[in-house]
Amino acid sequence: MTGEREAGRGASGSGDAAGSRDDSGEDEGRVRRLDRETVDRIAAGEVVTRPARVVGELVDNALDAGASRVEIAVDGDGTDRIRVADDGRGMARSDAARAVERHATSKLAPDGDPVGVESLGFRGEALAAIAEAARLELVTSPGDGVGTRVVVDGTAGDAEHTERSGGGQHVDVEPAGRARGTTVVVEDLFATRPARRESLAGADAEFARISSLVADYALANPSVAFSLDHDGSATLSTPGTDRTDALLGVYDRDTASRSTTVDASVDLGVDGEDAAGARDANPVSVDVAGALAYPSVTRATRDHVRVSVNGRPVRNDRLAGAIREGYGRLLPDGREPVAAVDVSLPPARVDPNVHPAKREVGLRDADAVADAVSSVVEDALTGADLRRAADVDTDLESALEPVGEGDGSRAGAFADADPIGVFRDLYVLVEADNELLVIDGHAAHERVNYERLARAFDGDPVPTAALDPPATLSLSTDEAAAARAHADDLAALGFETEAFGGGTRRLRTVPAPFGRTADADAFRDALATLSGSDGGRGAARDARDDLLADLACHPSLKRGDFDDLADGDLRDLLDRLGECDRPYACPHGRPTALAVDEATFAAGFGRDR
Repeated sequence: MTGEREAGRGASGSGDAAGSRDDSGEDEGRVRRLDRETVDRIAAGEVVTRPARVVGELVDNALDAGASRVEIAVDGDGTDRIRVADDGRGMARSDAARAVERHATSKLAPDGDPVGVESLGFRGEALAAIAEAARLELVTSPGDGVGTRVVVDGTAGDAEHTERSGGGQHVDVEPAGRARGTTVVVEDLFATRPARRESLAGADAEFARISSLVADYALANPSVAFSLDHDGSATLSTPGTDRTDALLGVYDRDTASRSTTVDASVDLGVDGEDAAGARDANPVSVDVAGALAYPSVTRATRDHVRVSVNGRPVRNDRLAGAIREGYGRLLPDGREPVAAVDVSLPPARVDPNVHPAKREVGLRDADAVADAVSSVVEDALTGADLRRAADVDTDLESALEPVGEGDGSRAGAFADADPIGVFRDLYVLVEADNELLVIDGHAAHERVNYERLARAFDGDPVPTAALDPPATLSLSTDEAAAARAHADDLAALGFETEAFGGGTRRLRTVPAPFGRTADADAFRDALATLSGSDGGRGAARDARDDLLADLACHPSLKRGDFDDLADGDLRDLLDRLGECDRPYACPHGRPTALAVDEATFAAGFGRDR
């Protein structure tokens, strides 16, 4: 594992690493000392600040070593003991001894640049820093002979040891048995730094950081099997197969079953660079891959929107916002999605030096990358069947369940469905094969109206109704100016106005989607929303969507309207809902349809079927 990581921080070491020379020729010499110029270019972040940082550095090592399995075990808050074992490329003995020196690396060519390197460990590394703050034991083998055990005890003071690292620490090196791979055990972290220990949160909080970080890595690298044990109990396990199984290991079966995966490549429309950094006419593309839980699976905070860049979990508000933007109005108000998205870019387009712990990165063409992520997420969710499940107690030992969720068919269930009645003058009861669908009539009508209005911005005319006589509106100076500036957008929404002297305008038409006429007062809402839509990239779209959602609500059928509808009208509503791109949520994120199958009723009545 550490054969693929730079090892150490601080001043450059000077001593030669000892070790046998009978190691395999292929792995011999992978680790070398950095020259002073390169050391000086390596960014800050050389202090191990908490147990989760140790885990992150060691997991980076494992992934860079090509591990297919990474096992993490933590005692207490992580200061007692951390163990990370992998099955990646191990190290030869001399490399293992040198790996704990400050500023030693296997990552860069002699003239390499630490910025843009493709490995996860692209800067001054942590093995030496960890060893200065704890007792570190490293057991490694390239798999072709006797392995190596290296011990560096930063808690032992000037105790007698057999060897020194470049940072002045004592190092024990001896033969050891191990299969291919590397195991690192860190004990008594911060034992000689009581102030650092006292600054840590409680044991539960520190382990929660570790658990969240391991989950980030597992979701960013679904082809790698991860396991996490805490005080001897398994808390997380992923099989290393695919993204859905990784989601299952990190969350639960319900979340994994109500999710879809995405894997797409998008041309950013910018030129790339050749190996020397010169401009290259070849276009740059971004690969977007991940797992997206359906909007029926949400959380109250944004902590479950997980972003990684080239396999490294990072914090990037622009990318996280792009994921949420892709969900759009499918999310209920005040709720956040569960999603894990990895963005793959050429290393030259990523700047890792914006954060000392490498948890934040800068991106060239950040807006283009974010737009690509948003569009990929939106397309993936549009193509999925997002009918909601609802935990509604039916006294039949069952809840209302989705039908065909994730099967990719949007309108099929509605095409074969027959309305059979209305409950409480709002809920449309629909028979569909062996299931009973319950449609929220108002939410369904809102979705139909919203998508009709949205299409108006893509060239389709919005249905309008003429006001006779026209409504006369007295506007302030700012409102009148905004009405002139946004006249085209207002007309596209169905508001036709004309100046009528001073700050007065006459409103001749209003939107009338599905034959229902909007209130003339909606014009002021539209004007206010469009006037406030100049707050940066994406703000206009958000304001427009808010406006369309509000406009869709005004003319939509409400409780009290459904008892008067004929069966043909209900059939018409179902057909129009089935034609929508996103028929399973209203524009405010509430579900439009629930379903319960015949077996649920049969169980409740004690019947076989």
